[in-house]
Amino acid sequence: MGKGTKAKTQKHSLSQNQAHAAPTVLVKRVPTDVPFTLKQLREAVPAHCFERSTARSMLHLIFNSALVALTYYASTFIESAVPTVYGAQYVAWALYWVVQGCLCTGLWVLAHEAGHRAFSPSNLVNDAVGLVVHSALLVPYHPWRISHGKHHGNTNHIDRDEVFVPGREPVSSFITETWMGRVAGIVIMLTLGWPAYLVANIAGRPYPRWANHFLPSSPVFSKNQKWDVIVSDLALLIVVAALGYLGSQYGFGWLAMVYGVPYLIVNFWLVLITYLQHSDLALPHYDNSEWTYVRGALCTVDRDYGILNHVFHHIGDTHVAHHLFSQMPFYHAEEATRALKEILGPYYLRDTTPIAIALWRSFNNCDYVAPDATTDSEGILWYHRVPSSSEAKSKSS
Repeated sequence: MGKGTKAKTQKHSLSQNQAHAAPTVLVKRVPTDVPFTLKQLREAVPAHCFERSTARSMLHLIFNSALVALTYYASTFIESAVPTVYGAQYVAWALYWVVQGCLCTGLWVLAHEAGHRAFSPSNLVNDAVGLVVHSALLVPYHPWRISHGKHHGNTNHIDRDEVFVPGREPVSSFITETWMGRVAGIVIMLTLGWPAYLVANIAGRPYPRWANHFLPSSPVFSKNQKWDVIVSDLALLIVVAALGYLGSQYGFGWLAMVYGVPYLIVNFWLVLITYLQHSDLALPHYDNSEWTYVRGALCTVDRDYGILNHVFHHIGDTHVAHHLFSQMPFYHAEEATRALKEILGPYYLRDTTPIAIALWRSFNNCDYVAPDATTDSEGILWYHRVPSSSEAKSKSS
């Protein structure tokens, strides 16, 4: 199979100081001896699953946008039609925030489709849709498209992946000390994680200088991508100016209620979904000696978000297929997933653990990656947990 097979035949035993003790097994790890080629997997998927329809994608975009507009319209009656007794208006606003946030996450995913060229066979249509929709959600479309493409091209490569890249050494912090620290870490990640990544590359791969998604000189981009970054920056400035104007006319409190809180919920879902797609005790990372495209793409978990699978256009429950074939439109991904499961067998990972429990399990255990005693290659890295100081003391005593 090329590089993966070659790496497999060149494996060697780890020295005692290289191998970390295997953690208590909480989940079954996926096998790493991937025997498939990308061509074999593509041939297992019905050919029509790769067909992109601009009209069909546009219908999804129009329907999703109409639901967003209708939900906003319904919110205009909260102050006048909902009684103030028993906090009913607070409940109504909370319901609006959750529904609107989820619907706008669906819009985010459709722009994500455009960034992958899965929305339409036309790159002009893809970029027009992606730029408008992502800018409206304060996402720098082209910079995100570029870095996200690198993520897909290097998934779970320990040195070249772009997002949620784990360290290779245990590092203690207030987050690893207590369960309250872990909870605080989750809250910080789900609220500040997305803007921190865009502005300062937090949780991204290390670069030799400041990396961000707004400066054309950022090391994330090549010189010939400069104008894509500038166009996205200008689009964001237009949206920010429009939001400022609306706030000046109708009040910034109103703007926070109808746009700001749903925007935070979009960020919440975006970070949660992305984190849980590739951060799991069952999944390895690879270094350059072991990584291949197919191995990396299979370092992905499909998860069940219930009814939100449909609201989020199946970004969470068909993500393995998406990572193998990112130009495949989402409306064919369920059929493709069924076909891929047949050929992949144990190499396909779907986790039906409730999302909140899966989040806690991953955040409580996936602190850094290292080879361990269960593997005979130093290029295959598994997640390990940093023990708290009290746990370390009890182990040593």
